[in-house]
Amino acid sequence: MTENEFITLVPHLRQLALESGRRAGASAEEAEDIAQEVIIRLWQMSDRLETLASPDAFTATLSRHLAIDSFRKSRKFAGNVEALPDSVKIEGPDAAMETKDNLAWLERKLQDLPSTEYALLHMRQVERLSAKEMARRLGIRETSVATLLSRARRRLLEEIRKRK
Repeated sequence: MTENEFITLVPHLRQLALESGRRAGASAEEAEDIAQEVIIRLWQMSDRLETLASPDAFTATLSRHLAIDSFRKSRKFAGNVEALPDSVKIEGPDAAMETKDNLAWLERKLQDLPSTEYALLHMRQVERLSAKEMARRLGIRETSVATLLSRARRRLLEEIRKRK
């Protein structure tokens, strides 16, 4: 699929991704993030897009799965041991020290990110800003926001994998 063909198909697929994300229970802001992620993934596989039996069905399924992933991630540990319910806290000084070390390591890795990527992660995860608002604050395009967020997350994931 050529770039022009993809560009003409994107508005339809983006709208479908938004609707599927909302139907799966994502907020309007989360659905926007999901739609952006879907478009990025579709672009990455644009050379194989024509081989799909139904790009619409694939887009809807991918959106639904990303919405479910987002919901699961939002329910996980937010990064503060004191914020954990007592039933989840791990007893003992060794476990507390390990958790403290892990959090310190993660903070160092976050600080090692390029400043724009760190700022975008902070705006998304802490301030819960939309891509549009982040782009406005940093003076970049919305598409750049999605790309930089994805890059920052990928860097952190690679660091986590190296640590294990």
